[in-house]
Amino acid sequence: MTPAAALQHPLAPFGIVALGALALYVPSFRDLLNGIWGTDQQGHGPLVLAISLWLLWRKGPELLALPDQPARSAGWGCFGIAMLLYAFGRTQGIQMFEVGSLIWLVVSALLLFRGTAALKLVWFPLFFMLFMVPLPGVVVDTLTQPMKLAVSTVAEWILWNVGYPVARTGVILQVGPYQLLVADACAGLNTLLTLEALGLLYLNLVRHESALRNITLAILIVPISFAANVIRVITLTLITYHFGDEAGQGFLHGFAGMVLFMAALMLIIAADTATRAVVRTRTAHPA
Repeated sequence: MTPAAALQHPLAPFGIVALGALALYVPSFRDLLNGIWGTDQQGHGPLVLAISLWLLWRKGPELLALPDQPARSAGWGCFGIAMLLYAFGRTQGIQMFEVGSLIWLVVSALLLFRGTAALKLVWFPLFFMLFMVPLPGVVVDTLTQPMKLAVSTVAEWILWNVGYPVARTGVILQVGPYQLLVADACAGLNTLLTLEALGLLYLNLVRHESALRNITLAILIVPISFAANVIRVITLTLITYHFGDEAGQGFLHGFAGMVLFMAALMLIIAADTATRAVVRTRTAHPA
């Protein structure tokens, strides 16, 4: 294919934007991987980015089939916002602006090449990308402490009622001779957001026709995320109590995240199954 023919390909404009975005954001993503994305609290960032790009790729044929009706004024406005956010975030070290500017850049490209119909088509991948944007530390710290306290309180209540010698001081659990601190990674805001992203992705992939079922599952994601965090803390506490502190610490760094996501996924599927049964009953026996 000659260069002139390549430029006439329907994907050429998007390819040019993708190359420009790579040149702009590769240094940013490298810094994130060596920094906050390499921590337990924000380790979901690369996964959210990869899933968002995959979701956009799935919509590729539908995007190309849209009529060429660009919204140039809105597109260039969003492009300007993206560049301002990127420049300010990059130079001032504000990662929320730096990473968030990528979403504005994608929006601007869609508006410039296909118009508002493209935004309606890929609204979920764009919304899903919000979960990769690092939140300000002050917001995370303010909301994390009460969440950790709630998770540790529920975990203590459950363990005590099944017969384990457990006591709690703030977010510290005393079980037998061992003390466990409920850390941010076990019950923090970022963990909750990660599980929210998992639940919303599940809803998008299964695509239920029932509005009642979708709304019910979306609401249930919040308590499901909380329950998954409680299960994680209880599992860690039991391993420490029965196998010692070394085993508990090894589990924390090796498999705690897996337990969290497996518990959340199982709870989401269980809630979906129960909701489906309710919807079928209401459909078969209307009031």
